[in-house]
Amino acid sequence: QVQLVESGGGLVQPGGSLRLSCAASGGVFQTYAMGWHRQAPGNQRELVARIWNTGSPLIADYVKGRFTISKDSAKDTVYLQMNNLEPEDTAVYYCELVNYGGLTVWGQGTQVTVSS
Repeated sequence: QVQLVESGGGLVQPGGSLRLSCAASGGVFQTYAMGWHRQAPGNQRELVARIWNTGSPLIADYVKGRFTISKDSAKDTVYLQMNNLEPEDTAVYYCELVNYGGLTVWGQGTQVTVSS
């Protein structure tokens, strides 16, 4: 059974940076893609970034140029580097893992708060 453990969230001032990590364990050999979504209060969960097992990344337009996604296959870990953070980036960030069968597994979420 796949499990995802996220880390790296916290409080940061506008213009600051954070790096989120998501470590996967159990059944990761079936991984098709991993990524990050976020959900702010009162909003729907939205895709932030995704990286396929080939290494190809997808970055949402609204964070393009500020966020990057990468992975360390040896560690079964995906990272989200967030630079030049804005108050609008405040949300709970969720890691996702999609397997070849179309099943999506979610992490527990990590809070990111951008505030002065």
